[in-house]
Amino acid sequence: MAQGLEITVGRREADIVGTDNRALQAAVDYVARLGGGVVQVGPGTYLMRDSLHLRSGVTVRGCGAETILRKADSAESPLILDGDYGEEQITVADPAGFAPGVGVAVKDDHSDGFHTTVCTIIAAEGNTFQLSGPLVFDCMVADHAVAQTIYPVISGYYVTGVRLEGLTIDGNRAHNPALNGCRGGGIFLYESDGAVITDCRVYGYSGDGISFQKCADVRVERCECAGNSGLGLHPGSGSQRPVVLDCYSHDNGEIGLFVCWRVRGGRFERNTLARNGRVGISIGHKDTDNLFVENVVVENGWCGVHFRDESEPMAGHRNRFVRCRIQDNGTTSEPGVGVRIDGATHDLAFEACAIGDTRPVGAKTQAVGLFVGAQAGPVSLHRVDLAGNARCEVEGNAGAVLKTGRSSA
Repeated sequence: MAQGLEITVGRREADIVGTDNRALQAAVDYVARLGGGVVQVGPGTYLMRDSLHLRSGVTVRGCGAETILRKADSAESPLILDGDYGEEQITVADPAGFAPGVGVAVKDDHSDGFHTTVCTIIAAEGNTFQLSGPLVFDCMVADHAVAQTIYPVISGYYVTGVRLEGLTIDGNRAHNPALNGCRGGGIFLYESDGAVITDCRVYGYSGDGISFQKCADVRVERCECAGNSGLGLHPGSGSQRPVVLDCYSHDNGEIGLFVCWRVRGGRFERNTLARNGRVGISIGHKDTDNLFVENVVVENGWCGVHFRDESEPMAGHRNRFVRCRIQDNGTTSEPGVGVRIDGATHDLAFEACAIGDTRPVGAKTQAVGLFVGAQAGPVSLHRVDLAGNARCEVEGNAGAVLKTGRSSA
């Protein structure tokens, strides 16, 4: 196959010279119009006043730590007119910081999650701003409707054949409120099948690091998510067969890897989930038939691996963990659990895993190796090492645990 177009963007000496999202977007749009190819982004920091909107068939390639896309400081204002479902404009109390070309999110007290609208301002008249798309939910003044200039740093909606390589995302967390992971992240994809994200770093985003929703066959490899306020990695909302390899998700505010609703057939291998505020890996609502191999899940604030509390038809069944190390979780103020299985979750398998606390007596914080809820099980342990937990190896419904090989439980 013939090679597609390649174009360079840089702060100097490039095909397109610029220092912000407009230069990057111009390059991506140009390459897409000609059938696809590569946008090579040179070293430097690029100020992002809106998302870089991906287009099908385009690879965006940076220079690793030298190519930084930095989220701009946000502006915020309450709405003074209700924003109705389907309306394509908003009227704000204070227009400072809002302008055509700037990304914006609109919500109220009842419209979080997928009901938050994220789009771009395309025109202005006084304190009324026209939007690039319709509001997806009623945003009522009485319910504290607000507009904020927050958005993913990179986003892809309904695109195919996209690749992101060697990019660093600076979320500028200190100067931005949080955007929920159903509509945002440092890198965010929605219904974008087959996307590939490699060798990227997302840090300090006010929200999730890398989030992809309703996507099939996404591959995330050798990426780092650090210090984001929400989740590190967030495959969700029916994403099928995700592959996450050799990633490092650490020091995020909540969870290192959040396997969201209806994620099935995924492969998560050789990832490290460390020092996240609450949980290393969280699995729950209809998240079934996933494989976790050689992951390191350590020093998270409460739980290493958590199967969320779901009824039997909706629990995370038939997930398999092989040669994983789940150790040293919890804190002195909140003793931890290596693996906690809540809800009516069944047919889980752990093979050749280490689930314990490796530190000296007195320094241990992982109190329990495996907790099995009253409705959970069976749980299969084959050659699992549960030694070293501060209080006990297995707690709860121990009768649901099936031991084979030389499991220590």
